[in-house]
Amino acid sequence: MSWWILLLAGSLEVVWAVGLKYTHGFTKPWPTALTLVTLAASMYLLSMATKELPIGTAYAVWVGIGAAGTALLGMTLLNEPVSLWRLFFLALLAVSIVGLKFSVPTA
Repeated sequence: MSWWILLLAGSLEVVWAVGLKYTHGFTKPWPTALTLVTLAASMYLLSMATKELPIGTAYAVWVGIGAAGTALLGMTLLNEPVSLWRLFFLALLAVSIVGLKFSVPTA
């Protein structure tokens, strides 16, 4: 169950990170509210996942999901540059996230 909670926490990290772009420096009330709520929810869920998962693994996976998801949404929604190198390194990040998941012994 902790891995599912961590996946949700990482997904919410993507939402708040992309939401930062839409707050325009926290001057837009609704995007700012959504960003702050998803930030708090993401952090809370991360803390719940760390009850059973090692903090180093959970944090690295959370950051990895957030970084990869934010980069992909930046390329698709915000017209950020797409290149083979960016996609290659995002794929490496995905492999690292999966590797961290499977490197934690199950109880």
